Amino acid sequence: MRNSRSRGSNSGLFQNNRWWWSVALDRFLSFLVRVLAHIQRVWSKFVSMGLGNLYRRRIKVFSVAILIYLDYKSVQQREKWIKKSKVPALWEKAHERNAKRVLNLIVELEGLWVKLGQYLSTRADVLPQAYISLLTQLQDSLPPRPLQEVRRTIERELGNSMEVLFTDFVNEPLATASIAQVHRATLANGQDVVVKVQHNGIRAIILEDLKNAKAIVDWIAWAEPQYDFNPMIDEWCKEAPRELDFNIEAENTRTVSKNLGCKKTTGEGRSDNRVDVLIPDIIQSSESVLILEYMDGIRLNDVESLDAFGIDKQKIVEEITRAYAHQIYVDGFFNGDPHPGNFLVSKEPPHRPILLDFGLTKKLSHPLKQALAKMFLASAEGDQVALLSAFAEMGLKLRLDLPDQAMSVAGLFFRSSTPSNEALKTLKTLNDQRVQNMKVIQEKMQLSQKEVKRFNPVDAFPGDIVIFARVINLLRGLSSTMNVRIVYLDIMRPFAESVLLGSISRGPSVDSSWIHDSPVHSDVEFKLRKLLAELGSIQKILGIQVCAYKDGKVIIDTAAGVLGRYDPRPVQPDSLFPVFSVTKGITAGMIHCLVDKRKLQLDQTVGDIWPGFASNGKDTIKVHHVLNHTSGLHNAFDPVGENPLLICDWDECLKRIANSSPQTEPGSQQFYHYLTFGWLCGGILEYASGKKFQEILEESIVKPLKIDGELYIGIPPGVESRLATLTLDTDELSKLTSIASQPELPSSFQPEKILQMATSLPVLFNTLNVRRAIIPAANGHCSARALARYYASLADGGLVPPPHSSLSQPPLGSHTHVPKFSSVNDTKKKRKGKEMMASTQKLKPKGHKEKRLYDEERLMSTESLASLVSDDTSSNDHQDDIHNLFSNPRIHDAFMGAGEYSGLVLPDGKFGLGFKRVTSQDGSLVGFGHSGMGGSTGFCDIQNRFSIAITLNKMSLGGVTANIIRLVCSELNIPLPKDFSIANGMGPDLEMGAPLIN
Repeated sequence: MRNSRSRGSNSGLFQNNRWWWSVALDRFLSFLVRVLAHIQRVWSKFVSMGLGNLYRRRIKVFSVAILIYLDYKSVQQREKWIKKSKVPALWEKAHERNAKRVLNLIVELEGLWVKLGQYLSTRADVLPQAYISLLTQLQDSLPPRPLQEVRRTIERELGNSMEVLFTDFVNEPLATASIAQVHRATLANGQDVVVKVQHNGIRAIILEDLKNAKAIVDWIAWAEPQYDFNPMIDEWCKEAPRELDFNIEAENTRTVSKNLGCKKTTGEGRSDNRVDVLIPDIIQSSESVLILEYMDGIRLNDVESLDAFGIDKQKIVEEITRAYAHQIYVDGFFNGDPHPGNFLVSKEPPHRPILLDFGLTKKLSHPLKQALAKMFLASAEGDQVALLSAFAEMGLKLRLDLPDQAMSVAGLFFRSSTPSNEALKTLKTLNDQRVQNMKVIQEKMQLSQKEVKRFNPVDAFPGDIVIFARVINLLRGLSSTMNVRIVYLDIMRPFAESVLLGSISRGPSVDSSWIHDSPVHSDVEFKLRKLLAELGSIQKILGIQVCAYKDGKVIIDTAAGVLGRYDPRPVQPDSLFPVFSVTKGITAGMIHCLVDKRKLQLDQTVGDIWPGFASNGKDTIKVHHVLNHTSGLHNAFDPVGENPLLICDWDECLKRIANSSPQTEPGSQQFYHYLTFGWLCGGILEYASGKKFQEILEESIVKPLKIDGELYIGIPPGVESRLATLTLDTDELSKLTSIASQPELPSSFQPEKILQMATSLPVLFNTLNVRRAIIPAANGHCSARALARYYASLADGGLVPPPHSSLSQPPLGSHTHVPKFSSVNDTKKKRKGKEMMASTQKLKPKGHKEKRLYDEERLMSTESLASLVSDDTSSNDHQDDIHNLFSNPRIHDAFMGAGEYSGLVLPDGKFGLGFKRVTSQDGSLVGFGHSGMGGSTGFCDIQNRFSIAITLNKMSLGGVTANIIRLVCSELNIPLPKDFSIANGMGPDLEMGAPLIN
């Protein structure tokens, strides 16, 4: 009881002390506010307006900023001690008070600060109404410059007196803004015009203010690293001086007007995405004076007049948005300053937007324009792979792998606008999202609350997209100011699609670079490229790679087409294609490597290797049953039918395989294990070796063959920009209906089932989660040259071929297999030194069993992932000098289930031990390989020391693949494999009623 009373007494004392300190702090802050306000008034008597020097203007800005900061801190304290009903009024008065301070400062300083005020005045979606109401006058209602100054500027710049130039000149300006003011006038020929006259001395003020802004931004970046706005201010410093030359503005105006087709009549040479806006003609220009055609219009902030003329504000803002979408995505040349003062609405019906002021414009390179369009569409479709690829293409680099948060931020960036009366709600949503994202970063990087506040997840922000981001925000603010709701994802989408589809649809007939520019290795490659161009011209190829070896040397290495339906970037030799069941041939090779190292036996019972596997009648299943597709577990479970994303859960899939029951007696019947093959092999590999699947892949295949960065089963973060995107050949798909059901295939993989899943497979396997998943039966990502090198090695019994052709660029194996991010360690070295480095040691896995390559939950960054790989393989560095993957002289028989291994396979079956047998026309066994659903394939002919790999992204029934192989085999005088000799050209495996096996 005494302790309880003591606690109560202490609690009361604490509350009293807290109240006393709060009151004291409140009074102190109020005193500081009054003192600073007095200092500001005194200072204004001694500091001249306008030019001033660098330090005077800087001190003025800082003093007002501190004054406003302390005012708001004081309000925060006061609201704790007043009734809740009075809190809104308290904040409203504070906003009004500080908005006036900001306005007075901007009017006094002029120059660049007016630009900032104009930007803020449009952000009705996030700023209190008090700021919007006051700052709106900065758009065109600043105090005008003296008329004499204006007349002198005109006469000096145009070389004539006012009387000669104009028959009438209205002394009262139509508008006064940050850089210039505009007067109405009449030329000697009677034409009504407006004359834009630059303020005298404004150049010096702007340049000086840019220095001030740069100093402030540098200080903020030093004090708060997560708020590094240097890319923004650097871009502004580069572009703002161009706004001061009206000759440049005149040319910009002509360019935009021409691009938007403003002078064309309805239907005259306009595209489907034409826009309906007006832009005044340029009459005459000099560096400081611009004369334009006069257009009678209503200002956007004149709501009363807009209503009086019956103007549809929603339609007007939508058309403005469409005009900007056209400028950005179609033209790659856009106005960077869409605040309300730069628009009018024509009084004459049909009421159309009038676009003004093209001083600040931005020109985008074609690749950047495509990347921005790709980013937009990725956000619209929730495509994380495309989004991360777009980031890489535009030079935006992140310090860690955060695909979900990146998509969230992109979604917010392109979010629909909201009316100004929802500003508080919008602001709260944005703040909540930011807090949530920072929480994820904190947990992922194991940072303290203090550390996460100083952590900036962006490593590099390209200056070229600063103006683009500004425009999107200004447009959103414009729509909020007009109290309309704009769905940007709907309005801008057709324009973003057009730039990508326009590039893709060009094809080989009009695009000389459709086939990657690389030297021709042989006559057969020359003829192959002609065939690819023919197939591409009839839309049978979207993107493709073909690589072939003969007698250990590269004879073909060709890449052609584009990476995806919405990705017009050209296919490169190092592009990564999803190859579906081609993956099985790689997984089988890994099993044979362990057998060769005597860590596994082909006739070993799986239950002896894999704890818990022998249950439910699986005690007699052996390794060779799994490789030969005779384990009876072909329908162990159907993740695609049950829950497609289940295939991403490696541990759950292994668990389900271990708990399953065989449908047929092991070894009695051969049914294609189209998905379960991979998890069966994966479990055997991990339990037999004691290592993780991707470690085994690197050690047994990737490192010895020196194909780093070009063969994966489950991609790591950082390779998204090299990924090809799957699409479907719908014409080919329709042929599936003519294929009868086949007993050789499991019930879940009959033609009618394939037809049902075919439309969803590209979507599913294009997702980031699936691409990163370990699916050893269907999720390989590789280049054709890496796959061909693998089979060239197998064709020679595992002998590692000589280095790949130096004609192929970039060189094969030159990529880091696991790309590194600029991790938190780098930032902490700069900020915290040894203390922070010690904290990052906690991120490293302890002990082998906890290691999982590419696992986001266990590995915080790819830097630690790369160190994990190097740590694990340090004792195996000699692998770089391996000359042969296998020591078994009869390894070919093992692959094909021939010779002494024939007793381990089902007689006359299509499969050997993990590979599909390749037979000639007369039925003799000549090699082995594996094809994948959609057309990708890899195989070798051991008798002729020939290997070939084909990767493609337009999924079909294999007709393209068959045509290529028929040509190559014919030119090399090599027997054509029976699978590819089908008369109808639909590819292998059709004799058993299936498309290319998956």
